[in-house]
Amino acid sequence: MLFCSIVAIAGGYAAAFRRAGPPGWAPWLLALGIPLALGAIMILGATRGRRGIGPLTIPFAFVVATLMVGFAAALALPATESALSRLWLGLPARAAIVIYGIGLLPIVVLPIAYALTFETQTLSAEDVERVRELGAVRQRAIGGAEHTTEHLEQ
Repeated sequence: MLFCSIVAIAGGYAAAFRRAGPPGWAPWLLALGIPLALGAIMILGATRGRRGIGPLTIPFAFVVATLMVGFAAALALPATESALSRLWLGLPARAAIVIYGIGLLPIVVLPIAYALTFETQTLSAEDVERVRELGAVRQRAIGGAEHTTEHLEQ
């Protein structure tokens, strides 16, 4: 998912450099690619071994869907706005979607989801100790390899 989303983002940006101007599909690649990339990065950061992301599946899906719908809605709105346009909570429609939907909604949902799943999703003391042991083993292996390299150079 991360690779495909990055390809979509790169395609959207690359299309902006066309002499004739960007095609109509370029912003849509960004509107889909950016939320998918963010979702993939959240999943990679929250995955804990074979357990996956567990109870964070629903909040992550909600955030990705909210971002996709928000970007798509902002792109789909007609480009004509005037001083007489209807305001949503004091903002023009497009700005309200970006600020409230894309900006604020994920900021409310994700911290609550992380707080509710903190005990089950964070590293335990045993996990931290296992990481330290693996680090020590790796350090010894690297130290041994450096010693062998020094011996060969002499």
